[in-house]
Amino acid sequence: MQTAQHKLVPVYHLTLSLDPHCNMPGAALQIVRNILTKAGEILAFSPLQIPNLEAVRKIEAALATQEDPQNLKRKCRIPGIISEIHVVLLPVQGAEPSRIVEPDQTQEESAENAALESASLLAERTQQTGSQKDKQEISRPEENGRSAGPALENLLRVDSERIDNVLNLVGELIIGRSMFHQTLLEFTKRFPKDPLRARFADAFAFQARVLNDLQRSVMKIRMVPVEQLFRRFPRLVRDTARACGKNVELALSGQETDLDKGILDALAEPVAHLVRNAISHGLESAEERKRAGKPEQGTLRLAAYHQGNQVIIEVGDDGKGLDVEKIRNKAVARGIVGAEDAQRLSEADLLKFIFLPGFSTADQITEISGRGVGLDVVQNVLQRLKGSVGVESIAGKSTVFRLRLPLTLAIIKAILFRVEHRLYAVPLNSVAQMARASQSEIHVVDGHEVMQMRKEVLTLVRLGRPAEAGDNKLFILVVSHAGQKLGLVVDELSGQEELVIKALDTSILSSDLISGVSILGDGRVVLILNLAAVAERRNRTRNEIGAAPWGMLLPLAEMRQLEEAEAAAAAGGAS
Repeated sequence: MQTAQHKLVPVYHLTLSLDPHCNMPGAALQIVRNILTKAGEILAFSPLQIPNLEAVRKIEAALATQEDPQNLKRKCRIPGIISEIHVVLLPVQGAEPSRIVEPDQTQEESAENAALESASLLAERTQQTGSQKDKQEISRPEENGRSAGPALENLLRVDSERIDNVLNLVGELIIGRSMFHQTLLEFTKRFPKDPLRARFADAFAFQARVLNDLQRSVMKIRMVPVEQLFRRFPRLVRDTARACGKNVELALSGQETDLDKGILDALAEPVAHLVRNAISHGLESAEERKRAGKPEQGTLRLAAYHQGNQVIIEVGDDGKGLDVEKIRNKAVARGIVGAEDAQRLSEADLLKFIFLPGFSTADQITEISGRGVGLDVVQNVLQRLKGSVGVESIAGKSTVFRLRLPLTLAIIKAILFRVEHRLYAVPLNSVAQMARASQSEIHVVDGHEVMQMRKEVLTLVRLGRPAEAGDNKLFILVVSHAGQKLGLVVDELSGQEELVIKALDTSILSSDLISGVSILGDGRVVLILNLAAVAERRNRTRNEIGAAPWGMLLPLAEMRQLEEAEAAAAAGGAS
């Protein structure tokens, strides 16, 4: 509305009659709307919604435009769609037709009255139809220059389950594309000079391009801005700060970052717990901050941003940081680690203890903190979402919890590899390096395998039995998770694939090391590793010499479970 007021644009009332032979009134309505949108500013439009398309024979609109009426008629006259057009310049209420602006009336008021007159005329015409289905409310134009009606018409509420079904069908199409590609490779090997080979390749390339676009479009439908998560925290911060007697300012950034709706909903409670922890544990009171030379008001920061194929959500504060010595003493007191070993642990290793169940450094138990329940739940939720949580702390200055999450849970790009004839996969964005190694380069320290790679000692993890002596066919897949690097010892690299993640029933497979399965185009079953669980189990068994020979993570019982899971997935047990 302000656009019409400030630019003093004439307002026209348009009546467009549809051609009697037009069989697509709905398309005609949209075409007319597009033409008018380009010509000027739509102040009112009727009908807004069309329950019965066949009943629509006339379109009316109020348009603020500088276009010449004859030129406007020429643009709107579409053969086969619009048969007749009437364009009338709307006079101001109470003015003679030849006088658009009264001497004692401002031009802004004139434009506003013209718009209201148009809305009133269209409302009266709509009421005269006597049909409740076609009757629509013509709302007064908003101050931003657009009516609410056309904007609302572009919004469609769809149950999330329907979107999930479409996403699942896209996943099946990706499996079909993989089957098509496999068949094309076999055809090329058998008939390298057949002229049909090039036509098949072109058809496959076209189908793959369209499917990629479809996949991205469906993914975007599921994406929602992180702002939907962040907007619930101002009140939480205010209430928690009041309960703790602290002065806290909330700073938000990256609210426009998109994230999968399912992941976003699951993050509400973990982020809320981190926010409460930051206020109760991290930020000091006004007196303490003043003594430390800080502003009396503490700052709590929530930020979100993209990093590769992941979304990072940070919960940080400018408080006193984590007391590493207190964590070290608590870990020794609880028997988590010995006193001598605790002194050798790095600060990063000590900070990982705060995610253990029941671990708390709070001196007092309150309604907000001190119960030892929370950070382990945060970590469990992130692992379930195929993500991770890490923490950075600077004594006396700040603490930042960093949540790393995949953009979506349904489809991932992965590196495939074999261990003992079984096919595994890890997300491509978690792979830092791939290297070839011989058995002689691997050394055993304290019962665990390590090797030197680029001037650093890399801890190795095996998913299978130790290699036989003299076997040099080893590949090392260096994976990074939550700042920790591990080397997966694999027998063979099998390439890169786009995988559709399918869940397995826990009655079939209870191992936390496997986050899901996928099926390739040729019917092979792929087990997708949960790197968070791999790193956690590796850390847990670090001091358990002999728990599994040569650093093996999978006991024989779990290996038998994997065989059963593969059989179930191949037989259709994956859901």
